Amino acid sequence: MSENSNPARVFFGTELRRKRKEAGLTSKQLADALGCTPQWVSTMESGRKISEQSAHDLDTYFKTDGLFHRLWELSHDIELNTALPPGFPEYAEREKKATSYRIYCALLVNGLFQTEDYARSVLGAIEGAGTPDLVKSRIERQSILTRDNAPRSWLVLDENVLRRIIGSPDIMREQLRSLLFASEHQNTMVQIVPNSVGYHAGLGGSFTILSFDDEPDIAYTESAGEGLLIQRPARVRDKVVRWDLLRGHALPIEDSRAMIRTLMESL
Repeated sequence: MSENSNPARVFFGTELRRKRKEAGLTSKQLADALGCTPQWVSTMESGRKISEQSAHDLDTYFKTDGLFHRLWELSHDIELNTALPPGFPEYAEREKKATSYRIYCALLVNGLFQTEDYARSVLGAIEGAGTPDLVKSRIERQSILTRDNAPRSWLVLDENVLRRIIGSPDIMREQLRSLLFASEHQNTMVQIVPNSVGYHAGLGGSFTILSFDDEPDIAYTESAGEGLLIQRPARVRDKVVRWDLLRGHALPIEDSRAMIRTLMESL
């Protein structure tokens, strides 16, 4: 996202300039009152950059009842959504309501099961992304798995996902340990499709199928930074068939755990 393409951030700057001039203040006078520099006031007014702390300070100084902080929150949400693949924000909302997940990982561990360091290594490669905020959002999203009445989760990973070193051997070891821990939860099953299988239906890419109590299943897939939410019944059924085919090649749960332990100990 370019510096001035976030409308909430630009509006924040416009409102700040209006409030300052209405109060008869120069940029330096306002900066002195806030404990910052005139350059920072100019940066905010131009809509190039804003901060949460400054938003709070401005609301206190101008007695604006949270206006600047609400604009900061909106700007923050816009930037996060812009950094995410198209289709993902809507998928994430539907994910919260699902009663079961069927997740297949062809290349990377799914975000719901990533450790913080693994997520940071993956998201850090997204150009222009606010990595700390994206990592925080991803980790917070994982609370879905531990809430009351948590959804039932089936996680199937290609063996290469476990062998690919993301970040460092230490980061990968902790990621494998986390998967092993997840596999011991009553509502989560983790299975591995071994490399010995050769070609299988999951090699076309990762995908997730969400099921609901009172809605049709939906699916979601990502490739090269592009996300696709799939709702047409025929296309969802295609993903269900692929899921059934690839899961037929997966190791039993205990054998999958044994493979995770072996790979973890080899790092």
